[in-house]
Amino acid sequence: MSDPTQDHVGLTDTFASRRYFRKFEVITAHLLRVAATMEAEGAISKQEVRIVSRYLSGLLYTFRALSMKYLLVGRDTGRFFGSLAMDKRDSGFPVAAELLTMANDAQQAQVHLANMPSEDDLKTDMVRTIIGDQEIPTKLQFALSQRLYYEELLKGQLFWARNDPECHWIGNEGDRRKFMIHWAVYDSQINLPVIYLMQLEDSGKTALPKDQRRWPEVQAHLMAQSLGGLKLVTIAKGFDQDFDDLHPKHLRRIHVGPMYSSAYTEQSGPLRQVLEDAQSPQGQDWALAWTTEELESEDVIEERAGWFSTVEREVFALDPFGGQGAETGATRTQRSIILPQRPFQVLAERKPPGFADVRKFVVSKAGQVLRY
Repeated sequence: MSDPTQDHVGLTDTFASRRYFRKFEVITAHLLRVAATMEAEGAISKQEVRIVSRYLSGLLYTFRALSMKYLLVGRDTGRFFGSLAMDKRDSGFPVAAELLTMANDAQQAQVHLANMPSEDDLKTDMVRTIIGDQEIPTKLQFALSQRLYYEELLKGQLFWARNDPECHWIGNEGDRRKFMIHWAVYDSQINLPVIYLMQLEDSGKTALPKDQRRWPEVQAHLMAQSLGGLKLVTIAKGFDQDFDDLHPKHLRRIHVGPMYSSAYTEQSGPLRQVLEDAQSPQGQDWALAWTTEELESEDVIEERAGWFSTVEREVFALDPFGGQGAETGATRTQRSIILPQRPFQVLAERKPPGFADVRKFVVSKAGQVLRY
């Protein structure tokens, strides 16, 4: 097993760092279009697309904030401020510690901004330095980049290391209320964003989001179980056992990434070779994996609870093909890959093993998404 710290690399070159953030900005914009394409196919509902799109937009804002923080990386700013730490081996994304630091910075953004010169003052000083002193105003540029970073954090709506559960009413099933709960984490084990969506029925007296006892317990329970290493069936059964009057009917988990790029990452496997052989122009040399796991309840059984009462327990459907259901802990697992046209052409020509059942979303420079 490799030392994880050796799999993390700091982007210390100014232009490499800026290209990296620009690449992610492009990829995230494509992801929003891919989500819309999946809705058009009926693979995901309109409400789920709205929720997923919100998290993807949050990722876009997170990358934008980090790009401001590290705008002057590699330049002599007069003080050491580090460089973006990226997971080059497994995910291609920033390491989770970057998001934890960002959350801490957000808590103190107001204080930092109160002690900084305004954007107009900084720009006036820059002009004075360029014209009067005939110098590049690196220190002022750095001060402005940090100001813009804190302003991005204050705008909010970012994707944080922990995005706590939210609950939405979606209808009634007989005398029960139906809710959609969604939450997301930046998994520190794999350095990837992971989005969760759960549909459940509520047979309690008070509606779940208004229940001052159950709702905090549900939130704490779900966040504690949000580990990529746990199977969906483990998460759903644990929830079902812990809450007698909440009945999980459908659980979906979306792994965004890894991101593969011949310029930045060192993952092994056929995709690396595909990207190298494609020799794509700058900005087109990437591929992003996207995995969706789903678990559905197929039946309900009654279980005794104490002397005189019974409770409902869900029976979850596991994938019957190839005996993989027990192994994956899901009803269905769908792997997808999003990539530009030239890498897709090489992938189609090479036909590496393991990619036949992977859905391919091919994006053009104009932003169109085609599915193969």
